[in-house]
Amino acid sequence: MPRRIRVLHVIQNLNYGGMERVLSDIVLRCDRTRFESHVLCLQYLGRFASGLDEVASLHVADPMSSASMLRPRSLARQIAAIDPDVVHSHSGVWYKASYAGRMAKVPLVVHTEHGRASPDPLRNRIVDAMGAQRTDVVVAVSELLAGQLRRRLSIPARKITVIPNGVDVDAYAPHSDTGRIRRELGLSATTPIIGSIGRLEPIKGYDVMIDAFAVLRERGQDRGATLVIGGEGSQRAALEGRVRDRGLEGVVHLLGWRDDVLDMHSSFTFFTMSSRSEGTSISLLEAMSAAIPPVVTDVGGNAAVLGERLRHRLVPSERPEALAASWADLLANEEARASEAVVARQRVIDAFGLDAMVRGYERTYARSAAHGTLKAHASSSA
Repeated sequence: MPRRIRVLHVIQNLNYGGMERVLSDIVLRCDRTRFESHVLCLQYLGRFASGLDEVASLHVADPMSSASMLRPRSLARQIAAIDPDVVHSHSGVWYKASYAGRMAKVPLVVHTEHGRASPDPLRNRIVDAMGAQRTDVVVAVSELLAGQLRRRLSIPARKITVIPNGVDVDAYAPHSDTGRIRRELGLSATTPIIGSIGRLEPIKGYDVMIDAFAVLRERGQDRGATLVIGGEGSQRAALEGRVRDRGLEGVVHLLGWRDDVLDMHSSFTFFTMSSRSEGTSISLLEAMSAAIPPVVTDVGGNAAVLGERLRHRLVPSERPEALAASWADLLANEEARASEAVVARQRVIDAFGLDAMVRGYERTYARSAAHGTLKAHASSSA
């Protein structure tokens, strides 16, 4: 029987976020008869590590000095000890992981770019371009992102492959409102809920979303709606202050990190995002899979996710008035919400299933075997 291909994922942590979810799904769904999975976190493990140790070996990097960017010796030693056939880095660790992977003489270095900042700082572009030079395969999670990588980092097209993110359409299926979120917030069964789930970081534009909700109410078009945001991040305190400054306490709810995503989905009248940049948003895919109509900014891979039949629900970034206008239209049109819910779910089923994503990564990893670069490893119980 052919020996399994040993794949080492390298990431900052597994605490929360779409990228972390993608890594977890790849590891959980990879064919374990063909692939042996390891995960190395440079900071700490985090929430998505729960249960992952049943199918993979989990590692935390040894402390690194400030000189590790110049030559990541300790990281290279750890990678060499794990002895992978493939190092697969994820956004945020590209330079260091690719450098250490080459120092450890790993046969295949893969990187997935999950999205880039907008604007994209020059320092980031320089550092990532250096990482790209050490990388065999660069995965972009959308066609638009692939184009950005070619232009901004001068990566040859032959190095880039597009593997769109995917979600489990059975796990994220439509559900009747469980009432749990409404009871928690003291909302009636008829209160419209504009919902969002994501990291509370500047790139996600939740400041714009709060401003848009203020505009919606000022125009008298809110129809008694409330805005519910699930997620955690560095902007939590600033966003809470913005809610107070706009006089929106009691109608805008920042719930923090949640494990009850299905309860949240079941309560949402529609789903919204105000991101300044995106790759292929996992939160958007999950919501659409649950048959929740979307209103999102026209950035990154969002247009590709919505497709032609939902393109009218794209709004310009940094435009709270435009976001509020699209919300108002959907709040006023129950028939449109019902039809667009069906379209949303079918779009994810057709184009963004989890199995298709995982098979794409398996084909990428298999290049090491196809090129005859597999090593002789000691047996592993992972």
